[in-house]
Amino acid sequence: MDPCPFARLIVESLALKLPHQATRPAGTGVHPSATPCFCKLRIKSFPSQTALLPLCSSPGDSPPESATSSAGFNLDSTALRRLSAAGKPVALRVSVYTGRMGRTCGVTSGKLLGRLHVSVDLSGAESRPGVFQSGWLKLGGESASKSSSSTSARLHLVVRSEPDPRFVFQFGGEPECSPVVFQIQGNIRQPVFSCKFSADRNSRSRSLPSDYTINNNNRGWMRTFSGERERPGRERKGWMVTIHDLSGSPVAAASMVTPFVPSPGSDRVSRSNPGAWLILRPHGFSVSTWKPWGRLEAWRERGPVDGLGYKFELVAENVNGPTTGIPIAEATMSVRKGGQFCIDSRLTAAALTSRSPVRGFVMGSTVEGEGKVSKPVVQVGAQHVTCMADAALFIALSAAIDLSMDACRLFSHKLRKEFFHDEQDFLS
Repeated sequence: MDPCPFARLIVESLALKLPHQATRPAGTGVHPSATPCFCKLRIKSFPSQTALLPLCSSPGDSPPESATSSAGFNLDSTALRRLSAAGKPVALRVSVYTGRMGRTCGVTSGKLLGRLHVSVDLSGAESRPGVFQSGWLKLGGESASKSSSSTSARLHLVVRSEPDPRFVFQFGGEPECSPVVFQIQGNIRQPVFSCKFSADRNSRSRSLPSDYTINNNNRGWMRTFSGERERPGRERKGWMVTIHDLSGSPVAAASMVTPFVPSPGSDRVSRSNPGAWLILRPHGFSVSTWKPWGRLEAWRERGPVDGLGYKFELVAENVNGPTTGIPIAEATMSVRKGGQFCIDSRLTAAALTSRSPVRGFVMGSTVEGEGKVSKPVVQVGAQHVTCMADAALFIALSAAIDLSMDACRLFSHKLRKEFFHDEQDFLS
């Protein structure tokens, strides 16, 4: 099982130094905080990235006291070939704005302060790291060393690339249809796992340890499995996806351990009462005994954009205390358009770096919008896969977030028959 070549273009150590007369935030309603500015990063054929810019007051060309990073650009082999085909560097374009982020009536709310670009040579980026910029630049493109004018705004940034090999998988069908999962290597699709979906509304603990509890910040975020809460009326519960290897042995699973129920007087799953999955791996020599690896909560987010909210935590067992959850991913994606479920330590640095040496990209999975056919594509960082069972855990997690789009569908809408244990449930 070989990974696919990937590279990551990283933009970090972002900070802004403004002349005295430009330090006021632009526009009404802008809070005079340490980050009244932001920048947009663009590279050919990729969606733009946005990052906040803390202000820097260090003298001369000293490094900034505080800085931020962008989400970066993930480049597969096709993108790398396209960007390096002309045999010359491509431009990373950076636009700096003062004022609030976002758009009003289709127009960017912030006021443009200036632009610059950095030349990036991505030839060979999948096999060796490279640094393209490190230090201060004057907005307009000149190096800070060429202009010391106190009236010029300057941007500090580090732009570099690093190899980031990944395993790529794709479900052969929707997770609720018990599909085969393929590993993708260029034009080669090789079956590596199979999924078994079940929707037993009368299910309970499914061989999980009955005394297993998890506490997080003195909040019991996992009831004992033997005492799973009951909800009267409408609910979606009992869903489970088991991942099998090619020999037919179960190697991972995603089990819905907290039902998805509408909040009182509503037809939506609320953030205050989310549904939850446990991501499981086999425990011991019994094929029917599982051990929790992670926990996923999901809900229907209210707001100007109808969204699927989620939170994923790793399960950490403490020898001398209660089991806790380590949050490593929390975000919202559009219910209509879908999006990307992502675990990346650069996006949740405080969560991962405090407990383990994990760095960089961990996992990404596509999620289609509500009502669309979904065959998730899953990318897993090669450094996080030592055996097939490791990859299977991420496959199970991908199935859980995809199925959460259906579990969080408004209860005024019917689900397809695959989600029900029998025809009577489907017709009721």
